[in-house]
Amino acid sequence: MDCKTSDPLARTPLGPAADTGLKIVVVGGFGVGKTTLVGSVSEIRPLSTEEIMTQAGVGIDEPPRTGRKTTTTVAFDFGRISLNDQLVLYLFGAPGQERFWFLWDRLFSGTLGAVVLIDPRSLSDSWYAIDRLEQHGTPFVVAVNRFDGAPAHSLDKIRKALSLSDDIPVIDCDARRRSSGKDVLVTLVNHLYKLSTARELTR
Repeated sequence: MDCKTSDPLARTPLGPAADTGLKIVVVGGFGVGKTTLVGSVSEIRPLSTEEIMTQAGVGIDEPPRTGRKTTTTVAFDFGRISLNDQLVLYLFGAPGQERFWFLWDRLFSGTLGAVVLIDPRSLSDSWYAIDRLEQHGTPFVVAVNRFDGAPAHSLDKIRKALSLSDDIPVIDCDARRRSSGKDVLVTLVNHLYKLSTARELTR
């Protein structure tokens, strides 16, 4: 996949020839790096609905184990990548807190596929996202965001812990790095292509 990405300080508007948009959703638990992933790969300044966490969220929005998170997504994140002159990939990052899960059904509407971003320190936080995607019949890949100091569980161990079938790609990533984020999206697009090809062969 030859993504048209450029220096963040020299990003250009969407060309007038673009006529096809593909929608991808990034889901996962609270504080796993969804906003960071969307922002790192987007060719435009990402739309973010991050708000400062206040005392009102104590006991409701539990911060991740690092204790460093001071903001939280309250609607969704949005970014964009031009794959070529006519094909554009739209990225939506879903909020991870349980109280915002009602938004997911709308975000899943018209979605081509999804990335489940997980924190290896709290694998159980991703079960809900995986379950919802399977209920919706939305194809997905799992990306393990390797936080500094996180346990070095192998991908095979993570696959077994999440009860994922062998046909679902599970890969490592660093949500802060654009090249790593692009690898995740390439993996998803290749997975979707493989599924589409398989369906064609069975017709």
